[in-house]
Amino acid sequence: MKKLLLIINPVAGKMKTKNALFDIIKVFSDNDFEVTVKITAFRGHGTQIAETEHKNYDILVCCGGDGTLNEVVKGLVKEGSKTPIGYIPAGSTNDFANSIGLPLEIKKAALAISKGKEYNFDIGAFKDTIFTYIASFGVFTSASYNTSQSLKNVLGHLAYILEGMKDLSALKSTYVKFEADGKTYEGDYIFGGIANSTSVGGIVKLKKELVDMSDGLFEVVLVKYPKNIVQLNEIVFAIATSDFKKTSMIEYFNASEIKVTTEEKLSWTVDGEYADGSGSFNIKNLKQRLTLIK
Repeated sequence: MKKLLLIINPVAGKMKTKNALFDIIKVFSDNDFEVTVKITAFRGHGTQIAETEHKNYDILVCCGGDGTLNEVVKGLVKEGSKTPIGYIPAGSTNDFANSIGLPLEIKKAALAISKGKEYNFDIGAFKDTIFTYIASFGVFTSASYNTSQSLKNVLGHLAYILEGMKDLSALKSTYVKFEADGKTYEGDYIFGGIANSTSVGGIVKLKKELVDMSDGLFEVVLVKYPKNIVQLNEIVFAIATSDFKKTSMIEYFNASEIKVTTEEKLSWTVDGEYADGSGSFNIKNLKQRLTLIK
């Protein structure tokens, strides 16, 4: 019988009923796992649990949003552990889960883990922290948190675009230089995303045929500052259709390591959490560092 540690974020959207926890435990118990449960009590607690407990279990299963997954991955990487992870997505966006095709229904996700195989996925290093799927800055980064739920329900991911770009005069750009594989990309950008995912906050979608989450390469999307309404419309259309080739306002490329330089204060979101991205630093792909069961 394998020993399984279930790390649960109790405030995640789908975990607000006790039935969800009972369902998960029953699925694993019925499939010959000895289950221990740890409940996260504060931000960063998942990292602490993974650091101290990984040696005692055959598999760590985290249940929560992408932030909960990020915490557990951080703990394992910090300890140099290769203990496999199972992920039961219970958050609101679940970008990572959508990208790798995990079931979004709790019991189905638990069953998939109990019957699943190990796969290796890339993750990223951003300064002194780790991200599982996205590091981004700019307009869409905050739009995902400011858009009303009713607008999201009616318009889907286009609502995020409209919220983030509804006022041309209010768009703020930052001059940033990116150096990767001997090439330089620099200019005034309103958004930048360095991802290992087909979805960035549910806003910027990447076609699945463009994304290999185990190839050691990031997908990089940079959106330039629009100087007029025509350029703004080009950006909105390209993002809405996931076709970046139809406009010169968006730069798209792949890279394993990117040097980022800016003289301005620049706030980034790393797997949904704030990170300071000012000055000069590297973002590096850690090829196949995450072992995940699905």
